[in-house]
Amino acid sequence: MAHYALVDDGIVRNVIAVANAAIGDLPFPESEPVGVAFIATLPDLAAQAGTWWQCSYNANFRGCYPGLGFGFDGVDFIPPAAPELTP
Repeated sequence: MAHYALVDDGIVRNVIAVANAAIGDLPFPESEPVGVAFIATLPDLAAQAGTWWQCSYNANFRGCYPGLGFGFDGVDFIPPAAPELTP
């Protein structure tokens, strides 16, 4: 499976999995534009605001596997800051 994160205003808004067959079993980074083009054919996903970026479930590229609310600096996904605990 290939994974893609939807980023809007530098924040991850959605994360999905795409079958390897849909990306021609290509490796990253060649698979990224193919996956983005595939996502654009899916009306419910294509209608969401933002840009789709490929991410790695095993954190092999782009820093870490993102979740909702993670940041993205154009290169790596960034976990949100942990809230400070007050005694």
